[in-house]
Amino acid sequence: MGVPKFFRWMSERYPSISQLIAENRIPEFDCLYLDMNGIIHNCTHKDSDDATFRMSEEQMFIAIFNYIEHLYGKIKPKQLFFMAVDGVAPRAKMNQQRARRFRTALDVENAREKAIREGKEMPKEEAFDSNSITPGTEFMQKLTLQLKYFIAKKISEDVDWQGTEIVLSGHEVPGEGEHKIMEYIRLKKAQPDYDPNRRHCLYGLDADLIMLGLLSHDPHFCLLREEVTFGRQSKAKSKELEHQNFYLMHLCIVREYLELEFQELKEEGVLDFPFDLERVIDDFILMAFFVGNDFLPNLPNLHINEGALALMFKIYKTVLPKGGGYINEGGVINMSRLAILLDELSHVEYRFFEHESADSSWFKAKQMSKEDVMVKGSCREPTPGMENSTK
Repeated sequence: MGVPKFFRWMSERYPSISQLIAENRIPEFDCLYLDMNGIIHNCTHKDSDDATFRMSEEQMFIAIFNYIEHLYGKIKPKQLFFMAVDGVAPRAKMNQQRARRFRTALDVENAREKAIREGKEMPKEEAFDSNSITPGTEFMQKLTLQLKYFIAKKISEDVDWQGTEIVLSGHEVPGEGEHKIMEYIRLKKAQPDYDPNRRHCLYGLDADLIMLGLLSHDPHFCLLREEVTFGRQSKAKSKELEHQNFYLMHLCIVREYLELEFQELKEEGVLDFPFDLERVIDDFILMAFFVGNDFLPNLPNLHINEGALALMFKIYKTVLPKGGGYINEGGVINMSRLAILLDELSHVEYRFFEHESADSSWFKAKQMSKEDVMVKGSCREPTPGMENSTK
């Protein structure tokens, strides 16, 4: 599940949450979780804009194995290594996935036509179809078998892989990779012998992993991802694996930032009920849904890059004391408290629509005045010289 611009907003508002990984300064982790689809896409069609790029299945599988081995070698989990491949997605996301796959096929066809127009020589081999990275396809079936073989080989030959519990959740298991990972973590936390000081590291590219990690309410949780550049630099070619920079996002620091964000609610007399950071985090994630994700569209006028979340924080601080409690109570939304938040938000939205309407009216008036000038110009009487020439 993606949340457009969310990671960039978090990085800019809370700059200390990300740490560049240096070989001698990597924290110790008990568990490493890989959301595999990001790795699969990176290793199979990294040059997708190039219509002449070709890669055999064997090369793809080797690249995927190298990537897994590289991440495992960096983090060195002590207890658990969990790999999750996307299975069948929830019904709410299927329309979005279908639209994305059609768009991908169209982009590939356009790139191919452009290459032919430019006179590039097209290889005889068929290009890899990234839509093959879908549950139930022949490619995913082959990949799952290869992953099982790779894991068995590493356990039998590599000392570093021995003594660690290794779990593979393949494409045949329903659910998105990150959801299967979080379900596994919740299952383990429900066990009576669970160690609350367990240190988790989750690799993935989706911005919603931040939300899922916060929802675990686990103090020892980090996200691992490649270096992300914004603006013109983001169009640069991907680096080779050995030169790729990785960053750790510390969710414990995100939690501290959120506590600072809402610290005025902790002041005496502001709330009629105890301040609870865990409940505030739940409400923060609920508010983040209003700016849109793969399952829900954003509310009108709520765009992350236009300060939507900062606006909602401000409104939340105003309405929380009036509500008598938190909006999200253990996963159950209190509708009356949510109504207070949305009612306050509607006033801001109304002002925005008024502003938009004023801009639209101004633009229409300018267009009409321009048309009037053009009509008057075409209806002007001819000059004396022109009259003589007509005669």
